[in-house]
Amino acid sequence: MEHAQEHEACLEQTQRYCVERPIYNQELLQGQLHRRERTPQTLRQRIAHSCRCSSKKAKSHLYGFLPILKWLPRYPVRAYLLGDIISGISTGVMQLPQGLAYALLAAVPPVFGLYSSFYPVFLYTFFGTSKHISIGTFAVISMMVGGVVVRQVPDEMISVGYNSTNITDSPEYTKRVQVAVTLAFLSGIIQLCLGLLRFGFVAIYLTEPLVRGFTTAAAVHVFTSQLKYLLGIKTNRYSGPLSVVYSIAAVLSKITTTNIAALIVGLTCIVLLLIGKEINFRFKKKLPVPIPMEIIVVLIGTGVSAGMNLNESYRVDIVGNIPQGLRAPAVPDIQLIPAIFVDAIAIAIVGFSMAVSMAKIFALKHGYTIDGNQELIALGICNSVGSFFQSFSITCSMSRSLVQESTGGKTQIAGALSSIMVLLVIVAIGYLFEPLPQTVLAAIVMVNLKGMFKQFGDVAHFWRTSKIELAIWVVAFVASLFLGLDYGLLTAVAFAMITVIYRTQSPQYRILGWIPDTDIYCDVEEYEEVKEYPGIKIFQANASLYFANSESYTSALKKKTGVDPCAILAARRKAQKRHAREIKAADELRKKAVLKLVNSSSNDMEASVKHEIANEELPVNGKFADASAQDVSPEEHEHFVEPKTNIHSLILDFTPVNFVDSVGVKTLKSIIKEYKEVDVSVCIASCSDPVTKELTRLNFFDNATTRELLFHSVHDAALACQAKHRAASWNDFDL
Repeated sequence: MEHAQEHEACLEQTQRYCVERPIYNQELLQGQLHRRERTPQTLRQRIAHSCRCSSKKAKSHLYGFLPILKWLPRYPVRAYLLGDIISGISTGVMQLPQGLAYALLAAVPPVFGLYSSFYPVFLYTFFGTSKHISIGTFAVISMMVGGVVVRQVPDEMISVGYNSTNITDSPEYTKRVQVAVTLAFLSGIIQLCLGLLRFGFVAIYLTEPLVRGFTTAAAVHVFTSQLKYLLGIKTNRYSGPLSVVYSIAAVLSKITTTNIAALIVGLTCIVLLLIGKEINFRFKKKLPVPIPMEIIVVLIGTGVSAGMNLNESYRVDIVGNIPQGLRAPAVPDIQLIPAIFVDAIAIAIVGFSMAVSMAKIFALKHGYTIDGNQELIALGICNSVGSFFQSFSITCSMSRSLVQESTGGKTQIAGALSSIMVLLVIVAIGYLFEPLPQTVLAAIVMVNLKGMFKQFGDVAHFWRTSKIELAIWVVAFVASLFLGLDYGLLTAVAFAMITVIYRTQSPQYRILGWIPDTDIYCDVEEYEEVKEYPGIKIFQANASLYFANSESYTSALKKKTGVDPCAILAARRKAQKRHAREIKAADELRKKAVLKLVNSSSNDMEASVKHEIANEELPVNGKFADASAQDVSPEEHEHFVEPKTNIHSLILDFTPVNFVDSVGVKTLKSIIKEYKEVDVSVCIASCSDPVTKELTRLNFFDNATTRELLFHSVHDAALACQAKHRAASWNDFDL
């Protein structure tokens, strides 16, 4: 084995390639290549082609819209069914308590959390492309829904003396349910439209640092909102900017009214849940399925509450009425749409981003692909159709998805089985959970935030790896924490876009040199072996050239190369003026000398001339005027007097350039013109075909700027510049 590795290493060191070819510029290379003939289609032809239908195309579209038709007929029952059943049951027992708990976050009665855990989950089985994610209620989305619901129907509109055991059909909560349902409908329509228009790429604007900072702030919001349930106190729920501050202040102002019984029950549940999660984490390889601590805590809490009559004896708030059976479908309140439209957009994008990010992780792990556009369509159908059956907005749950995958789930069948378990609770045994204390649900929510609170460790990670990503994380967290989740998300996205502009506006600039006996070019400041060609500067910027960075590109070029054409031309003009003054002063001296000579007497002419000339040889501009200054030829004057650079060629490496705009083209033309005036020729290397086409379209090439200055590679450009300089030197020598 070691011998084979040594042989492979030796082979890598001794492998060589040798290519002998002409030096190619763009014009010469294009002259030797033959482009493929392509007949461009007209708009009418493209529309006709897209509208043309065949059996194969119809089948492909049908399978794309309903993925279940593709994978269900090939479902291997013996290999997959048992794992899907175990996974579906394990996920279902988590779905039930989380649905009840997250309904509190959405500011609606708990039974609507069960509806949201059934209809969308079942629908995703038919339309979703991910085999492992668990669709349903999720803390962040539920918190965003709750913020909108409370803003539209504040706590002041809720009757002060309502009976906490029977709030499902109260008029005030009916209004809140209408807001949540309409929000789900609108966000679903937005997702559906984005999916049909193939806008699945919108999720890329929610970068990982942004999402993690946003969800961490959402975790703080969720934790704060659950404090009143854990402590058993009555406070108003706040939404909008500074809602976290107001919520904490309200809890602290009522801290003396804490219900000790509710607090003891809640803390006990938190301890049990943390112990259960720790056991599941430490022994996950030995346990066939995770211990379902959440349903265990729900059962224990329900039993203790019913046995001790906590609601009447200790005034502990309970879940209350859970009506049996499914509700008849109802149309959402369309009149609410203008007031919640912006919130629906934020919920639609965040929900899709959460789902598609988890789906990609599992797809990469298990070796299959997902369709981002179809995921948008699936989520849109789940939300919009589910809203007719009183479900609020849903997305992928990270904790349930991990359980569904780790317990052996293979396909969407596991999700369908988990929804059926929730359905059994709704139609048969839901009433058994009516005595469940709300503090137990608050404990479940708080413990499930543990993973999100661990994201505070991202600060140290991004500090070591990328300060810009750290800034995105901090801005997303702070803005979402204090401005609210909706405005915080918009602020974070805007800041992330600004960082992209900043990176392209302030790129890194380098001077390249060659590694001797190779065609490899590297940064001269990084490696000792890299050498520069005499008289040639190779300049590279790791960004495109456009209006935002064109000025900094020119400034960096002059600074890095040490050649500033404007400064050189100014120095030349100054030298020419100084030389003209010296010639003028010398002429005046000669005239004075002649006049003295004429006016002197004939007896002492020779002595007088010598005397006057010696007296008039005074310094001019710090130098003695030379009587022969006017006899200097223009070539000698340029060589000895005018400032001159030792650089004869400048190569612009366009390898990292993806695009140029009209400002960038003007900048390039200005650079070429300015350096030509100081006898420095400029050429462009490694310019891609799309960039070349943009240069042509923007009228970069003309009689003065031809395609001969474009070279296939930096090495071609460097060799061409050397050959051109040698030819010019020989011509000067011959002259």
